[in-house]
This record gives sequence, structure tokens and C-alpha cells, in this order.
Amino acid sequence: MQKENNVVVAMAFIGLMFFILGCATWLNGSLIPFLKIVCNLNNFQSLWVTFAFYIAYTVMALPSAAVLRRTGYKNGMSLGLGVMGLGALLFIPAAQSTWYGLFLLALFTLATGMTLMQTAINPYIVCIGARESAAMRISIMGLFNKGAGVLVPLAFTSLMLSGMSRYSDSALAALDPVGQAALRTELAARLVFPYAAMAAGLFVMAVVVRFSPLGEIPDEEDAGSGAGTVNRWGVLQFPQLVLGALALFAYVGVEVIAGDTIGLYGRNLDVKNFGILTSYTMGFMVVGYIVGVVAIPRWLSQKQALLLSAICGVLFTLGVTQGSASGSGISQALLGWAGVPAVPDTVLFLSMLGLANALVWPAVWPLALNGLGKYTASGSALLIMGIAGGALLPILYGRMSDVASPQAGYWVMLPCYALILFYAAKGHKMRSWK
Repeated sequence: MQKENNVVVAMAFIGLMFFILGCATWLNGSLIPFLKIVCNLNNFQSLWVTFAFYIAYTVMALPSAAVLRRTGYKNGMSLGLGVMGLGALLFIPAAQSTWYGLFLLALFTLATGMTLMQTAINPYIVCIGARESAAMRISIMGLFNKGAGVLVPLAFTSLMLSGMSRYSDSALAALDPVGQAALRTELAARLVFPYAAMAAGLFVMAVVVRFSPLGEIPDEEDAGSGAGTVNRWGVLQFPQLVLGALALFAYVGVEVIAGDTIGLYGRNLDVKNFGILTSYTMGFMVVGYIVGVVAIPRWLSQKQALLLSAICGVLFTLGVTQGSASGSGISQALLGWAGVPAVPDTVLFLSMLGLANALVWPAVWPLALNGLGKYTASGSALLIMGIAGGALLPILYGRMSDVASPQAGYWVMLPCYALILFYAAKGHKMRSWK
């Protein structure tokens, strides 16, 4: 009973941290069109927000693993929250100067703290219970993360995007350069208070976690060659891990495209309240996580969940690229009964990728970390590096959307789901490169 209580306490703390990570992550979907106006950007330039944010996971993943080996998982979580607080503080001078480069630095710093957090909490939630139910536990954590993704865009839109008709392209075009700059500075000033409040909350949480009853996860028996010594590059001997990192690269790329570009795409289609469209994607992800909590492992294995997710991703991507950008019949049929405002069908299919994506992360982690032993921390870092997909693939989408069209740009997601499908069918079972 004592062990079960410890697991419940740990999951409560980790759930709160997943909620915090969700708040910081899914704010980007609303922040991108906001900064596009403030800094006068095109689609490609505005999506450098996702690059600066997610590239930190690649750059800082291995250093984060090294920090965890010195501090332990609990202190690493506390340190990560502190670094996130520093990143939030940087938004204040960025808003006051409206310098896009400083916004990107603030996002990189925020994501650096999140990298340390992610490197600690994902293996933590995997290792505190049975491996075969790990995807279920991660799905519960996903409810906290994506629940934040539903709430944050709604809050950001109500607080930050009210009266946006004053900042429309036509309104700005009617002003001289001095008037345009003054209006953009006025809009940017709206960011100061929420990010100052975020920084304060993060620093408080860092102290709370530092003195919390969270324990350390025990070391496992050594895996692979060179038992007793952990070589950071030794993780490359595990195909299920390396291919898992590639699957996460593809997954995070399509997840970010679905969550962070939907506002830009909706604005392009003149959808009202385009700033809340990320909430549609996150809402479908919450549904997917509920399915994971209920069905895994009782009715659905982790590999079956991954396979089903990949197939749905392929189908919904075809819906985005081939569907109607003007009709909303499917949207009205699916969402009208609930009183949810209808959106163009292609926007709906884009948001439904949240459902396809929900169980990929929970399923890949336990499959990829299986059998790593004392390589678990380094393996976790390699998986975290896969989050670079969120930096690179949205940039590729942005370029394709500027060159071709915003709808055609979504073809970039199809090979990503094909890679996830391969990992679900074969890659996770590989134990040798020979």
C-alpha cells in the first residue's frame, strides 16, 4: 500500500509538471500569429518560433542527461523549472523592444528548461510502475499536458487577442510607417504581464518540487555491452531506441504542425477567432489520451495503439490536403451537436490529427526504452533529441506554404506518418542492426 501511495503522489506531482509544460508549449500556436503581426513577418519567418523552441531539445538533450546524472531526477526537475522562469522573464524586454531575435532567445531559454524537465519526467513516469502499463500512465500525463493545450489558447485569445480588428492587415496598411510601428509596440506590450506572472509561478514551483516528497527512481541492471560504464554513444547499439527517436522526430513535427500552424491556416481562410483553433487540435488529443487511459493495456497494446495512430494520421492528412477549404459539412456533422463553432473541413481534419497523434508519444517511450538498463537516462536524452522534428518540419511546411499554398504544404506530413507506421509494425521489435 505504501508503494502504491508513493506512485500516486509521484503521478500527482508529475501531472502538475506536465500541465506546466503544456501551458508553455501550446501557447506557441496562438503566439505565432500574434508575433507575425507584432514583428511584421511572413509564414516562413513566423514559424521560426517553433524552430527556436524545439531546436533547444536537440541542442540541450545530452547536456540535460549529464545534469541528471549529477543532480538526480528530482533536483533536475526543480532546476528545469528555474530555467523556464528565466526564459519567461526574457519575454518582458522582448515585448518592450519588439525585437524578434530576443523573442526567439526567450523561447530557446524557456525550451532549455523544458528539455531538462522532459528528460527527467518521461523516464520517471515509465519506471515508477509496470512497463506494460507505462503508456497508460503517460496517457494520464498527456491529459494534463493537452488539457493545458485546450485552455491556454482560449485564455490567450480572450486576454491578448481582443480587439484585433485594429491590428488587421488592412488597418495597418492604412497607416504610415511610424503609425504602424506604434500600433505594433502597443500590441506587444500586452505580453508583459502574462509572462511576468508565468515566471513568478515557475520559480515558486521550482521551490515546491525541490522540497517535495518525490523519490528517485532506482537504477536498473546494465544492458548491452560495457556493463558498469555508461557511454553516451553506447545507446546507438539499440535499434529500437534509435528508430524510436526517428519516429518521435516525425511525430513531434506533425504534432507541432497540427497544433501550431492551424491558427495561421485558419487566418488564411478568414476563420473567425483563428487564435483558438489550437484548442480544437488539443481537444481531439485529449479524446485520444482518454482512449489510452481506458484501453491500454486492457484492450489495446502499446504497439497496436501506435499502429492505429499511424493509420489515422495518414487518413487525416489526406483529408487536409484533399478536402474542401470552404465547405464545413463534416465539421457541422461532427461538432455542431455540441455547439462548437463550425470550421472548414480541412481545418477540422487538421485538428483531428490531434486524435491520431495522442497515443504516439505514450506508445513510443516504453517501446524504445525497453531493455536499456543504465542507458535509460542517455536513451531518454536521445528520444528527447527527436523533438527536433518540431523545429525543422514546421519550417519546411512554412516554406512550402509560401511557395505553393498553405493547404498543399501539409503534404509534408505524409512521409512522417509512414515512418511511424514502420516503427509500429517492425522497428520497435528490432534488437540488432545485423
